[in-house]
Amino acid sequence: MVEVSGSSTPPVCRIMDYGKWKYQQKKKEQKARSHSKQSEQKEVRLRPKTDVHDLDIKIDRARHFIEDGHKVQFTMQFRGREMAHRELGFKSLKLISDKLADVSKLETPPRMAAGRRMTMVLAPDRAGSSKQPKKADAPKSDASTQDRPTPPAAAKPAAESPSNEPSKETAPSATSSVG
Repeated sequence: MVEVSGSSTPPVCRIMDYGKWKYQQKKKEQKARSHSKQSEQKEVRLRPKTDVHDLDIKIDRARHFIEDGHKVQFTMQFRGREMAHRELGFKSLKLISDKLADVSKLETPPRMAAGRRMTMVLAPDRAGSSKQPKKADAPKSDASTQDRPTPPAAAKPAAESPSNEPSKETAPSATSSVG
């Protein structure tokens, strides 16, 4: 006999197999654990002299990790005299956190750890990621062409532009009348 609700009046008891109940509770916990998504921590390694384009590629890869629900640890590795210019590491890690601010939140700010390494951890921002569509769903556009004005020759229709060559519309009729 197992007491189900002791605080009610009268107390409620039930006759049941305690071993079977304990087994069922254990199975429920295992099932709940198997359905929960485990978050991994991914690492992106950098150097203070990493070029802007290479940095953008690493940021893009980190964005994919964050969108998949993983934490991302950025590790800035210093060698030799680079230790004298730690501000470059702080500057690039700040740039990274600013570029990923729309999908992540800063969990651990940039700090020197373990001698010649500077680390920063970004975690997925659940509120921000639900508002933003994934990058693959968004229409692709080349940002470099959006800023440039169109050249005057490309802005005019082909019929209005003067040229010495015959247009495509008149070329077939000229060959058909000859042959």
